[in-house]
Amino acid sequence: MATVNKSKVSDIAKDFGMTSKDILAVLADYTDSPKKPSQVLEDNEINFVFEYLTQKNQAKIETIFAEGIPEKKETPKQEVKPAASAAPSAPAAKTENKNTAPAAQPVQQKKSTATQQPTTRVPEKKIVDTRKATNVNLDKYDEKLQDMAERSSDRRMNQSNKEKFRNAGKNKGGKQQMTFSNKRKQEEAEKMRRLQLEIAKKTPLTVKIPDEISVGELASRMKKTGAEVVKCLMKNGVMAALSQMIDFDTASFVAEELGCKVEKEVVVTIEEKLIDDHQDTEEELQLRAPVVVVMGHVDHGKTSLLDYIRNASVASGEAGGITQHIGAYQVQINGKPITFLDTPGHEAFTSMRARGAMITDIAILVVAAEDGIKPQTVESINHAKAAEIPIIVAINKMDKPDANPERVKQQLTEYGLLAEDWGGDTIVCPISAKTGMGVDNLLEMVALTAEVGELKANPNRAASGAVVEARLDKGRGPVATLLVQNGTLKQGDIIIAGTAVGRVRQMMSDKGAKLASAGPSVPVEITGLGEVPEAGAHFNAVADERLARELVEQRKEEEKLKANAPVTKVSLEDLFSQIQAGEMKNLNIIVKADVMGSVEAVKASLEKISNEEVRVRVIHGAVGAINESDVMLASTSNAIIVGFNVRPDAVARESAARNHVDMRMYRVIYDAIDEIEAAMKGMLAPKFREAVIGHAEVRQTYKVSSVGTVAGCYVTDGKIQRACDVRIVRDGIVVHEGHLASLQRFKDAVKEVASGYECGLSFEKYNDIKLGDVVEAYVMEQIEA
Repeated sequence: MATVNKSKVSDIAKDFGMTSKDILAVLADYTDSPKKPSQVLEDNEINFVFEYLTQKNQAKIETIFAEGIPEKKETPKQEVKPAASAAPSAPAAKTENKNTAPAAQPVQQKKSTATQQPTTRVPEKKIVDTRKATNVNLDKYDEKLQDMAERSSDRRMNQSNKEKFRNAGKNKGGKQQMTFSNKRKQEEAEKMRRLQLEIAKKTPLTVKIPDEISVGELASRMKKTGAEVVKCLMKNGVMAALSQMIDFDTASFVAEELGCKVEKEVVVTIEEKLIDDHQDTEEELQLRAPVVVVMGHVDHGKTSLLDYIRNASVASGEAGGITQHIGAYQVQINGKPITFLDTPGHEAFTSMRARGAMITDIAILVVAAEDGIKPQTVESINHAKAAEIPIIVAINKMDKPDANPERVKQQLTEYGLLAEDWGGDTIVCPISAKTGMGVDNLLEMVALTAEVGELKANPNRAASGAVVEARLDKGRGPVATLLVQNGTLKQGDIIIAGTAVGRVRQMMSDKGAKLASAGPSVPVEITGLGEVPEAGAHFNAVADERLARELVEQRKEEEKLKANAPVTKVSLEDLFSQIQAGEMKNLNIIVKADVMGSVEAVKASLEKISNEEVRVRVIHGAVGAINESDVMLASTSNAIIVGFNVRPDAVARESAARNHVDMRMYRVIYDAIDEIEAAMKGMLAPKFREAVIGHAEVRQTYKVSSVGTVAGCYVTDGKIQRACDVRIVRDGIVVHEGHLASLQRFKDAVKEVASGYECGLSFEKYNDIKLGDVVEAYVMEQIEA
């Protein structure tokens, strides 16, 4: 097949029977730079000229199927007579014309045959038969002509004309004509096949690539072998197997190198299809009620304050206007609503925060005027600070004679809360939940804080929010208390809450009234879910129940995979790598020690080792053994627990292992500082790690003259091995750390004693053993590189 990459403008004009000026005028619309008649045209310019002239001269294409049959010239038998005598011969002329017309004029003579004079065999309109023309180099443009003919809207007409031509041949009884037609059809099919192959070679394959794709899948999409793709990867320094995942940048580079065109595959998840997550504009937002949580130490008056606000005293047995307790309620203060969460305490608050449900706007910290700051008060302060919500302090029990609010304000300054009347910005309100003194002022301060915060939501959209509480009722099935955070929840809505899905059958307010709808910051109790959702789970109102159930199944599957996958929390071992990756900006630390002086000293020392990359923050410090609340705070805040002369209790130990929280125990402050500094510089390389193997409780002590004090113990968990290291813990405080001198069962020395058995223990250079002491046995394990 002839190529067209060396044709000049003058050659094109000559082939089409036109002037060079006409061709240059056509090209002027396509190219910016002017052309000359002697200039050679590129392929794309020739294609443009051909398409332009073809589109402007479509009538000439209709003779493509004329097969070059010579026209028969007949001499008229007689001269044309007057109209009256010519009329009888018209039918005969028509009959003769019907038999001869298809051979000479297959397309153009549709209407003209019936109207032209009976004596002529030449059509009035000149037909250009491109297959007989001598002035057009047909081979040069045959490929483009075939492609154009295939896409032409007149294809059906051409097929019809083929059929007429074939029938005409049959009528003449010419077998030669039928053979010629079949041969031509095969040639056309062969040309079309070659054309498609050429186009496939010239047109690059478009490949859609997602964010991540396996090497094998990439090869499949590019219609290449896996070996070709692996070879290309290796050539560019990437060693990957067929099953290995590669990112979009790597995959697109390989695809382009192998001659493919790349498009980014946008994967729309079920969640994106189902849940409307568009950002609200300022015009759509409206003011909403604040959501307030009440926190503080036990017996400092949290419940009494909530009861007074609800105008119902649970202690005196008055039901008031509340028919049921749903865990959240709304009150009106000077015509403005305020929503209160009645959670069991700061632990439930932290648990909800751990699930990502930041549903509270303001925290009220209740402190008893006569007791002052207590351990749970400090934990509440640190939890609220970690959640980054404003704190309003309510100094309760001001009706008592020994109330000392100034001492409470002094203690608050130690935890970064400076009262307004002392020159700070923390609102402190003296109240009495018993008499009601100062409660109105407290609520006004809450409303003022909410007003300053400009809390807004869009009520005119599908509802979303959080699950406050959930339970299984025998008569009603799963019952959930929801707090609507955005949008409006309506009865009959399909909602998805975590891994639970269902339709809102019934919706009730905190006062027991049935509701048809609930807007932002409104707590409601609903029924209709298929199962009990987790407290703190996020809920959304959706439109498609089928998709919602698919999403729930997907979430359940993800939870199974997540439960089996290792969880990465911050630890000193991988601290430096996280710093290098830019993942660590703050290193949160929780400090627990045996005395308060140690807590303050450790806190001050650790905060001094901050550098430009990482700021060390002690988010909580307290006296006593490490408990589950400390572990929960560490888990939600991604913190490390540092203990001095204290040990975790059994529940905290299990919780830390389950939540992958790093706990470090020290006897010397400088060891902690050195380790954390080394970890921040990437030089921490511990070769051994402590592994606790068991615990035993001292139930009896014996004085033996040659040995010293022998402890009669009961192994509570794990096992005690001979020659292991031990520490003696008394009330959560480490009182001794050393080596085990002997291990006996009755009078026999043994290698180890398992859980559930009694044994006798003696310790090297230590005899001050008391009943109730806990012996913790551990060994030093070498860490594999």
